[in-house]
Amino acid sequence: MRSRHKFALLMGTAVTAFAVQPAFAQDEAPATTQAQTGGLSEIVVTARKREESVQDVPVAVTAMSEEMIQNRDITSIEKIASATPNLNVGRASNGSAAQITLRGIGSSSTSIGIEQSVAIVVDGAYYGQGRVIEEGFFDLARVEVLKGPQALFFGKNATAGVISLTTNDPTYEWTGSVKAGYEFKAEQYSLEGILSGPLTETLGIRLAARYSKMDGGYYRNVQTDQNYDTIDIATDDGTGNTFERLISTPVESPMPQQEEFLARLTLKFEPTDNLTSTLKVTRDQNDTLNNSWNYVAYSCGDGTGNSQLTDYACARDFVTHQNNLPVELSRISPYGRDDGAPYNRYRSWGINNNLEYDLGSMSLASVTNWQRNNNSWACACNFQTADDAPNLDGMIFATENSTWRAWSQELRLTSQFDGMFNFMIGGLYQNTKRDFGQWGYYGGVRDTDAPRPDLLYAAGEKISWTKGETIAIFGQVRAELVENLELAAGGRYTDEKKDSYFANEYVNPAYLVVYRTADEELGTITANQKFKDFAPEVTLTYKPTRDLLVYGAYKTAYKSGGFSNGGINSALSTDPYSDLTFNPEEAEGFEVGIKSTLMGNQLRANITAFTYKVNDFQVDFFNSPVFAFNTLTADAKTQGVELELEYAPYAVPGLNLTAAINYNDAKYDSFPEGPCYSGQTQAEGCNVITEDGQIRQDLTGKPLSVAPKWTGAFGVNYETDITNDLMFGLTANARYSDSYNPSAFDNPIAVQDSYWTLDAGLRFGAADGNWQLAVIGKNLTNEFYVTGVVDGPSTGTSSGGVTGTKADQLGFGTLPRTVKVELTKRF
Repeated sequence: MRSRHKFALLMGTAVTAFAVQPAFAQDEAPATTQAQTGGLSEIVVTARKREESVQDVPVAVTAMSEEMIQNRDITSIEKIASATPNLNVGRASNGSAAQITLRGIGSSSTSIGIEQSVAIVVDGAYYGQGRVIEEGFFDLARVEVLKGPQALFFGKNATAGVISLTTNDPTYEWTGSVKAGYEFKAEQYSLEGILSGPLTETLGIRLAARYSKMDGGYYRNVQTDQNYDTIDIATDDGTGNTFERLISTPVESPMPQQEEFLARLTLKFEPTDNLTSTLKVTRDQNDTLNNSWNYVAYSCGDGTGNSQLTDYACARDFVTHQNNLPVELSRISPYGRDDGAPYNRYRSWGINNNLEYDLGSMSLASVTNWQRNNNSWACACNFQTADDAPNLDGMIFATENSTWRAWSQELRLTSQFDGMFNFMIGGLYQNTKRDFGQWGYYGGVRDTDAPRPDLLYAAGEKISWTKGETIAIFGQVRAELVENLELAAGGRYTDEKKDSYFANEYVNPAYLVVYRTADEELGTITANQKFKDFAPEVTLTYKPTRDLLVYGAYKTAYKSGGFSNGGINSALSTDPYSDLTFNPEEAEGFEVGIKSTLMGNQLRANITAFTYKVNDFQVDFFNSPVFAFNTLTADAKTQGVELELEYAPYAVPGLNLTAAINYNDAKYDSFPEGPCYSGQTQAEGCNVITEDGQIRQDLTGKPLSVAPKWTGAFGVNYETDITNDLMFGLTANARYSDSYNPSAFDNPIAVQDSYWTLDAGLRFGAADGNWQLAVIGKNLTNEFYVTGVVDGPSTGTSSGGVTGTKADQLGFGTLPRTVKVELTKRF
């Protein structure tokens, strides 16, 4: 009855509002025509690596045009998620730094070695690391969210789908713009400038840059000074004579006080009518105060309603309780700062060249990409700092530095025959390298005999790297069986290898019973992994009229296995190699859809049904009995129905109403030996004994992490000329999510309740677009919700007992209500 009620509520809202998700946003030029005449505008996407109308491509696509991106201030992966009802993005402090989930399929944030199941593609090149969440995106031509496996055209690591971003190219006439903005909540000001035009008849240039800085932030910190007491393990004689007390002061409030600079240079060279080469060079700098600024203890596990570490009330609010690193510790530690402040520092470069050569009956495309990012951080990694007096593990500090480099070359040859047969064939080579170092400070240890002065307060140092190489061959054949009926069949063969190294290069003597050192047996772990996969795909498309398309598809996909560079070589583990390595993930299933344009190009109505099984679904967890991070694999299943509507009446030119309603059931299909959550008792299901004597639970049939059953989006956009020289526009979009569990282990106290958010904007300016003043509001209901969770360190008890205490749940909170004013001037 509950599901029926929600379905009726969502359908009623959809029918009343005809409202929407951004899947049918208008491109900038057609939008002007629509504002004058009404009716739908054509949407162009590249879901099959060629430009097509969204209504002609047999793929479930949510597309955002340049106009929508600007009107809604969509400048990050998180903001894309806030405009897409069945896409969720969780921002984490460490590990991969992100949990990106689409249709209930996503990847854990706790391991830096796990690549996301939702692939990020920028200008045709794959950016697969979770740290892409730190990238800011601007001057975008369009955003496409492709749902379901996308192995054929987008390669490995797209078992859940793809977020494809396309940046703007140079214009054929000189144009420019300046945009200044101010957001009141974070006290953030921003300035953006674009200059574009032809240098010669064959060479165009586009320069775009954006700078933003917060004088404040979104989350308030209410912590107090805390003590961190240390003992020198090298000289202590048991009398406590080497005792030293350090003070951990509160992190400055509010957070994150972000400062960001983005710049992109684009050169487009067209020496002939059939040859185009587009080179893009991108720089990104992003600094924030505290990499865990959005961690909130929203549910406490001991039943008192208060945190087990600091005894403050757990609450779903934009409030944190976090401290700086002690100054004496931070200033001598690798990647610590002199003032002890926790931080996140991200720097990236990207060089991308797209070459298109029209051979007449065939076309050749090349995408060459080089990318490098470096991320370093320092954190108080309890995320709710507590005095060490009652609990020696009450404070956990850490610093980290990681660098990712990748080079790739893709070639595609596509036929353009007039006959019944056409083909596409291509190849990809990618070479990658990750370097990783992490330093932990906890337990009150100090070591004056440490091999380096910067390790004085360190409990341990771990160093790791992974080198990867991928070779793929892919192709597709399309045949028009009869008029308007096309069969497309293809596949991608992937051959991949990864060579990895891991060692605890230093371990404080107090922790030798917990960690293996690099110079002891099993102390250094190396892995030489090889993976091979063939992912086929078959699609049958029937288009009986220009306004109707029906398709059915069988799709598969593959996601890399790998190595957990940030894991632990535990002295308690008998198989450290298996602790740090994990198998590939594979998806397989079916999708059918109907796309229709009705009422003389006034109404779009699209519906999609899908069912996919994900084998060896990668699940990362902390295995407390052996004190190690493990990545287990399970079988998962996602199935559902998606309805999308867009209405643009001729009777009211400039009005656009849209709606999306999604039902999705994502759960473990088979996970008989899943991890127990902290403090889970035998009576609560933690009673499955594995062959090696560990206690687990049967998670078969339980929901996946961040997998709401019902989601929806409803909106209205209206734009009109109020005089010959002035225009007015408004946008309002509501997003609904059913309740879900952000815990991958079905922890009952982690559940996120259902919620609504509302974004809205007003704009006023010149009718010809010469200038515009806009006010943009996001999450106007000020709804607090989490899109990921971790157990609070040093809280809760072991699982599998007769009694137990659950860990505090620390959620990745999203942004509160924000209101931004923007002034744009074009010339």
